[in-house]
Amino acid sequence: MPDTWLPTDFVHPRRVELPTGHHLRPITADDTDLDMVAVMGSRERLWERYGPIWGWPPAAMTHEQDREDLQHHADEMDRNEGFNFALFDADETRLLGCVYIEPTDKPGADADISWWVVDDLAGTEVERALDELVPRWVAADWPLQNPRYVGRDLTFEEWHALPRERDLPGPTRS
Repeated sequence: MPDTWLPTDFVHPRRVELPTGHHLRPITADDTDLDMVAVMGSRERLWERYGPIWGWPPAAMTHEQDREDLQHHADEMDRNEGFNFALFDADETRLLGCVYIEPTDKPGADADISWWVVDDLAGTEVERALDELVPRWVAADWPLQNPRYVGRDLTFEEWHALPRERDLPGPTRS
């Protein structure tokens, strides 16, 4: 990961409103109970998207594994190394999806961004609102020059097939 993917003084957004009454906020380990329901309830569709790349979500993911994963995301956000924003209903009684903003080690972009919603929101107004919001939000609030929207700009399979920077010919990259 490049040392300069974000300015050192960058402060990530704490809450982003959707026009549907839902909102995004950084995920924490305290969200594990809600995250487990969302992830495991949509596991098959999530596995098709993320499984070949990340091996996630595993079929038998435990509460502790999920909590550790969410803590890892929260720690990354504290260090501005990567970001996982959870999509919630107004009262935060349901976690409904996630948005990932990550530095890339693949050519052609300075960040890889993807998102998902739970199965029962696929194809709904909420998913359409999130699809419209994420690129506008990133353009307005993130210091990125060339974000890549994985699953939109290119398929997950095409993204996965891209070489990593360190595998490209040329000077040694750190």
